[in-house]
Amino acid sequence: MNKISLMNVIAPKGLAVFDQNYQCQEKAENPDAIIVRSADLHDYPYNDNLKAIARAGAGVNNIDLEACTEKGIVVFNTPGANANAVKELVIAGLLLASRDLYHGIEWVNTQKGSETLTKDVEKQKKKYAGHEIAGKTLGVVGLGAIGSKVANTALHLDMNVLGYDPYLSVDSAWKLSRWVEHKVDLNDLFANSDFISLHLPLLDSTKGLINKEAIAHMKDGVKILNFARGGLVDDDAILEALDSGKVALYVTDFPDGKLAGHEKVIALPHLGASSEESEENCAVAAAQEIRAYLEEGNIINSVNLPNVSLDMRSPYRVGVIHTNTPKMLSRITDILSKDDANIENLMNKSRGNIAYTILDLDTAPTQESLDAIAHLQQVMRINLFKK
Repeated sequence: MNKISLMNVIAPKGLAVFDQNYQCQEKAENPDAIIVRSADLHDYPYNDNLKAIARAGAGVNNIDLEACTEKGIVVFNTPGANANAVKELVIAGLLLASRDLYHGIEWVNTQKGSETLTKDVEKQKKKYAGHEIAGKTLGVVGLGAIGSKVANTALHLDMNVLGYDPYLSVDSAWKLSRWVEHKVDLNDLFANSDFISLHLPLLDSTKGLINKEAIAHMKDGVKILNFARGGLVDDDAILEALDSGKVALYVTDFPDGKLAGHEKVIALPHLGASSEESEENCAVAAAQEIRAYLEEGNIINSVNLPNVSLDMRSPYRVGVIHTNTPKMLSRITDILSKDDANIENLMNKSRGNIAYTILDLDTAPTQESLDAIAHLQQVMRINLFKK
């Protein structure tokens, strides 16, 4: 029986992925795996039995990746599961930024009980007329699962779309419309965009990407949308640009005390992936990833280990998480050969200084062999899987 600890409320559709061989409990002790959304696991006692953590969402800033890797714990996320929800909110943000709907609604709400509202509307509406987005240029920074959807949808809204992503994956490239103009210079995108939408992770290299220097390259009156991560934008720089008029409006899903209430900031309470459908998609994807690993040792969508997936056609499989060092494969196979087991299939992949090897066997390895592999200095974890 595999014990799954739920660190947040998880959609029932996700829990339905698990069969009778799994026990799901809220904050279970000594679990085999964890499903988490927003709970902070940096101070969590990563027990020796814990094999996997699945984040029902994209960001993993709430998980201690270094500690997990050292203990041979696979950390998954669910890229793309919430992409449509975020894309729709970005499009809503574009419309809010262009037509000034936000301040128009605010004004109407102040007129409760007015007997002259019908006439006053005709006079007041000119203040909130705004502009159409058709024919305007949207710069999309980051063309992954969400950014590519935003770019493609903007094209259907008759916008011109520029895209920037130096790490564009093959999968994302296939999904991206050929009508998106790919920029290799970020400042070039800044200089030619009426709207800029951010879709990239928060890393040391991307923190404060939108700063005073970056804003200086932008068009006067540019409108910036951030539905990715709050730290991508320097608050002081954006406030200075808003006050000077260099930036006309900032739409963000990550409000803080500095930004809240500013007349040129539309701040939403982190609604990007909060649709019912998105939560269900993320929960289902997280549960499927955990089952694939606990049952067959397949790693799909890991953020700290290499992704390795192989159909399990042999009765036994050994999965070894180890350092990416020379002769590791030969050491592992030498130990298993003492059991006269035939290795019917083998796959090894690395990610930086970490590697993962799966070996399919026709007969069961002895406990002595498994212990010998586990005690190799370079091995963080070994698992045995039975078909």
